[in-house]
Amino acid sequence: MYTDTITIRTAVPEDAAALLTIYAPYVTDTAITFEYEVPSVEEFTERITQTLEKYPYLVAEYQNAPVGYAYASSFHPRAAYAWCAETSIYIQQNFHGRGVGKLLYAELEKQLVQQHVLNLNACIAYPNPGSIAFHKALGFTTIGHFHNCGFKLNRWYDMIWMEKMIGEHNIPPEPFVPAH
Repeated sequence: MYTDTITIRTAVPEDAAALLTIYAPYVTDTAITFEYEVPSVEEFTERITQTLEKYPYLVAEYQNAPVGYAYASSFHPRAAYAWCAETSIYIQQNFHGRGVGKLLYAELEKQLVQQHVLNLNACIAYPNPGSIAFHKALGFTTIGHFHNCGFKLNRWYDMIWMEKMIGEHNIPPEPFVPAH
């Protein structure tokens, strides 16, 4: 719908306030994130900066304004997990279903392939049919289901893990290349 007018670019720390505006309703009104308190702009700026040291952090813009963002992070800090990344995505509420998420994930996946990442992992609060359907449509499969592990908005939520392989698991693997 709007995908021909959406641009994708790398986030910069100065995007923190705009991206936090997208993120805040997920914290206050949903269990999509298990975070209870909306972070400060300073904390969010630091999150962006730290992520960019190793992984892509992307912003989708429509008419020069951010409408979504996606990033990758370490699946686990130990060295043997270098070829796995956890993905996260947040879309402005009134832009759901317009192809923004697909564009963000396509570029995120492209950049992660260049870094020699092989496995993408997504942690999703359950139930969350929209996010599950989105990830399935992009080739993710459910690999784990944890019960009653997050308490938010006065109820217990499950968590599922979804996974997508984006490269060949050669021996030895190509070395992981941090984002530039």
